[in-house]
Amino acid sequence: MRLLLRLLKWFVILGFVGALAGAAALGIAYWILAPRLPAVSSLKDVQMQEPLMVYSSDGKLIASFGETNRIPVTFQQIPPMLRDAFLAAEDADFYHHPGVDFVGTARAAFEVLIHGGHKVQGGSTITQQVARNFFLSPEKSYTRKIMEWFLAFRIEDELSKNDILTLYLNKIFLGHRAYGVAAAAQYYYGKTLDQLTLPECAMLGGLPQAPSAANPVTNLKRAMVRRDYVLRRMYDVGFIKRDQYEKALATPDDAFPHEPPIQVEAPYVAEMARLLAVQKLGNKALTDGYTIYTTINGHLQDAANAAVRSEMLSYSRRHGWFGP
Repeated sequence: MRLLLRLLKWFVILGFVGALAGAAALGIAYWILAPRLPAVSSLKDVQMQEPLMVYSSDGKLIASFGETNRIPVTFQQIPPMLRDAFLAAEDADFYHHPGVDFVGTARAAFEVLIHGGHKVQGGSTITQQVARNFFLSPEKSYTRKIMEWFLAFRIEDELSKNDILTLYLNKIFLGHRAYGVAAAAQYYYGKTLDQLTLPECAMLGGLPQAPSAANPVTNLKRAMVRRDYVLRRMYDVGFIKRDQYEKALATPDDAFPHEPPIQVEAPYVAEMARLLAVQKLGNKALTDGYTIYTTINGHLQDAANAAVRSEMLSYSRRHGWFGP
């Protein structure tokens, strides 16, 4: 018994010393890294990449240009069910931690030790992911991870939880050039956010782990496994009831590519608008969300296109020309 008490005493002492050493190490790390940390106040007025959109004079889409397909939305425009899907999948304690989930981080560190230094489980909160996506490189190193922690604390001091979640849901890549939840909803389901069902919300919520390899268009089987995991998480943490979970679990997925709906066929006009925009604004024209309204009237352009097709077909029947 006396031996057990002595061992317990030493464990307590070692734990206390370890905690002090850890705190000292973090303090030194902050002193070294603080000058290199960017100002997170820029997140209050961030400009995300959006494509150049070209419309007719009556507001019909002619073309979109740019590598990034994004539709920015406000917190209020994101349905609670969709928010819950991402929280369940990525960070169920988001509204309760200060930016870093110490329990999750300790669990991840323990897994690294158990598995010989190979990372098998993440510990990044949504706030940490915002820090990484906006400020840090994708390199995997202990220095970057520590900087991620410090930035997460600063972000939590500057922004509300709702603002942080909104940034995250507008920024993340979800496969097939879709950045943010609104663009993903449009691409995979042809819907606005308020039209999404519970299974569709869970599908989108599962995409951040492997957006290119495990989305429902590229690999439906793998995406369904992830969707069902998210549904289970939503049920386990109390976001949905049992009957909702079972009904959603039995629902098949019908995702397929929905490109931006081109409403007016005027490619030469669209290209001319793009060239003029790039000449005046440089590459920012394709990334800063500019909108161009042309003098082309959608109804008149449709009529002109139909007339040209009719006449060319008529000419083809008379002279044997079948077009390019």
